[in-house]
Amino acid sequence: MIFIGIHQFFTSLNDLERIIRCPGRFKFEEHNVAAHSWKVSQYAMFFATLEEMNGATVNWKALYEKTINHDFAEVFIGDIKTPVKHASPELKQMLAHVEEKMMEKFIINEIPQEFQAVFFERMKEGKDSTLEGRLLEFADKLDQFYEAFAELKRGNTDKEFVYMYQSALSKLLAIPLDATVHYFRTEILKDAVKEKTHIDIQALTNEVLTST
Repeated sequence: MIFIGIHQFFTSLNDLERIIRCPGRFKFEEHNVAAHSWKVSQYAMFFATLEEMNGATVNWKALYEKTINHDFAEVFIGDIKTPVKHASPELKQMLAHVEEKMMEKFIINEIPQEFQAVFFERMKEGKDSTLEGRLLEFADKLDQFYEAFAELKRGNTDKEFVYMYQSALSKLLAIPLDATVHYFRTEILKDAVKEKTHIDIQALTNEVLTST
């Protein structure tokens, strides 16, 4: 008889600390998936508070579950670089399908049966048209924005970080969260471009702002 316990899930969390984001590129600062998930939850918490202050109703339980768990599937396939992941809609869809099937297999094989229904709901794709799904999408892109910003600020001339910065910025400004996007654009972005950087962040930012 095979005994399935939550122990395997708990030990797999350590693996997320060893998965480095944006692999294969020189970086001044390394970031792992576990830390990324924590930061995303913090960003989402702030902007959910902002949305709530502007009249929105936030499902906080759904928000925290979506943000904390949104990249757990990377324990199976690692972090795939953004340009690769978005090279074509077909590739993006195939990768999402692989993640979904591997997560499904993991839950069936490693999660005790009485918790499986909860885990299937909790670990599904969180980026959707709900307020919480959009906040997850915004927070996820914001961390990409900050990771690229940190590299450019310190003078990393790798063009991938220019692409990451401008791509993240463009997508952040397009997410349908009026209060969040307004605050980001008028407060956070304003402060960011004032920082002393080795690479002209102001110019890179203006390229995006003038095209949106």
